[in-house]
Amino acid sequence: MISEPSVSENALGRQPGEPVQSAITYEKIPTHIYADAKDASRAVAREIAALIREKQQKGQQCVLGLATGSSPKTVYAELIRQHREEGLSFRNVVSFNLDEYYPMEPDSLQSYVRFMKEQLFDHVDIPEGNYFIPDGTVAPNKVLEFSRAYEEKIQSYGGLDFQLLGIGGNGHIGFNEPGSLINSHTRLMMLDHSTRAAAAGDFGGLAQTPKKAITMGVAPILSAKRIVLLAWGERKAPVIRAALEGTVTEQIPASYLQTHPNALFVIDQAAASDLTRMQTPWLVDTVEWDKQMVKKAVTYLSRTLGKPILKLTNKDYNDNGMSDLLAQVGQAYDLNIDVFNQLQHTITGWPGGKPNADDTNRPERAQPARKRCLIFSPHPDDDIISMGGTFQRLHDQGHEVHVGYQTSGNIAVADDEALRFADFVVDFNDKFGIDSPEATRIFRDAAAFLREKKGSEMDTEEVRYVKGLIRKGEAKATCRFVGIPVENAHFLNMPFYETGKVEKKPLGEEDIQAVMDVIREVKPHQIYAAGDLADPHGTHKVCLDAIFEAVRRLKNEDFMKDCWVWLYRGAWAEWDIHEIEMAVPMSPDQLMRKRLGIFKHQSQKDGVVYQGSDSREFWQRAEERNRATASLYNQLGLAEYEAMEAFVRWKY
Repeated sequence: MISEPSVSENALGRQPGEPVQSAITYEKIPTHIYADAKDASRAVAREIAALIREKQQKGQQCVLGLATGSSPKTVYAELIRQHREEGLSFRNVVSFNLDEYYPMEPDSLQSYVRFMKEQLFDHVDIPEGNYFIPDGTVAPNKVLEFSRAYEEKIQSYGGLDFQLLGIGGNGHIGFNEPGSLINSHTRLMMLDHSTRAAAAGDFGGLAQTPKKAITMGVAPILSAKRIVLLAWGERKAPVIRAALEGTVTEQIPASYLQTHPNALFVIDQAAASDLTRMQTPWLVDTVEWDKQMVKKAVTYLSRTLGKPILKLTNKDYNDNGMSDLLAQVGQAYDLNIDVFNQLQHTITGWPGGKPNADDTNRPERAQPARKRCLIFSPHPDDDIISMGGTFQRLHDQGHEVHVGYQTSGNIAVADDEALRFADFVVDFNDKFGIDSPEATRIFRDAAAFLREKKGSEMDTEEVRYVKGLIRKGEAKATCRFVGIPVENAHFLNMPFYETGKVEKKPLGEEDIQAVMDVIREVKPHQIYAAGDLADPHGTHKVCLDAIFEAVRRLKNEDFMKDCWVWLYRGAWAEWDIHEIEMAVPMSPDQLMRKRLGIFKHQSQKDGVVYQGSDSREFWQRAEERNRATASLYNQLGLAEYEAMEAFVRWKY
């Protein structure tokens, strides 16, 4: 069950808004874990603001090292709020940014000069001559000279009082990629493929993404008096564990912070999920052995030892730090049976509930026998990619299934695909004498723009419209493939998404109302929503927040009293085994049918525009994940299936 606060927070005694702490940690750098990025960012912003004010009182300048990317945005937003509402002045602040792409014009959409102005500098009273950012236009033969001068400028101000950092998926800090030495200085750096792939969305594809950057070196970063590193999201979890619990190595440059006397990692629970104190909290602190924690511990022990749950012994528990759990329960046999049954009861071939059956131990209720089901799909293909087998099963078993497509998904359509579509429409109208001047103008303008479009240029409104039509048509094709009427496809086109860029607007009232409207229209007994927070560009998170808020506002209406909310994951990750509350098995034929449904999204086939560092297509990722879930159940000693889709219930 997903609720607030989460089980892991309760088990560790965390109060809302406070970092998760524990008696013992395996981390080699002080680490604060917060429930979410907003709480964490406020804490970091408070520390920066306090430092600025302290320096002001002493009549001194405050020298800040600043970072770009998604991680520090919420920190900057909070600093702006304090400037506007609490009188925080930046008149005494001098700042040095970590890096800049090379080559890069300062007014480019992707420039870090532009980023810092839009995210901070244009909204506070920092003097224009007080902030410094590496120059992406410096001549190649002048880069070394510029780099030395940049570090000398930092030293002329007495060094960095505070350095803010993010962390790359490969462990880089700044653009110090794996292999960077601890004594490295400011320099021109070749970017790692994974770094470029992660940034490709901002540049319209990997081919347009710069291959180089000027970066502050590891040595000047470590010379800062105070360093705070930020990380949000479960995709950062593996590298966070490596940096915090592993050895100091040039392969994970962030691990160099272990050598710093005043460094701090500030991360959210998702980014902390691989840490020892989160994976196995019973090894570092006293825990409350509630039902969820017991399930987590037993499944962990089974997987670690490679033994089915029913074969675990008293010795296994005692030898692996769980003697207090055994003392509470009595015997391994009883503990094993209890957790095995819990897992068994999550498996169902009837995601809408099995009619005329005892539903005591089933994840879904039997009544009403025919349910209205509303699947929310953040992008036009998340429904079939993430829960296509369940989608098909719900329809086949007689339920009334609707899909709410939350965004147009237009930015994920390649330009050549849009040009092909626009040309087809214009040629079709010309061939058959279809006279629609406005439509013809839209498609002709879109085609003309796409033929002349520059690599970093943002799509026009007409092009976004064309790309949105492509994805809308593919979503309808999926609905027809599954068997539901196209009238049951609801296109919300939530406004927050329609920026034409990877960067979206904040969630707004119009977005929430769009979700509320479709819920009121369908009056569902089941809502399925994407609980995937590993989405590389954040759309899933915003869409989920909109659903949560809509459900909270509607929960007192009569039809909502019989509505259950199930959360699925996307193509990037799966629920942990101890979290899963409903697992829907698929046969080989059903898995193949799901693949064919995914193929209806032709614009996403062969070349995924925003794939990050994973080059696999969506159907490949989904199948691997679904097979892995089924394999895990089998390893724990349960029945062997070809594949499984997993869900967690959110109780509001």
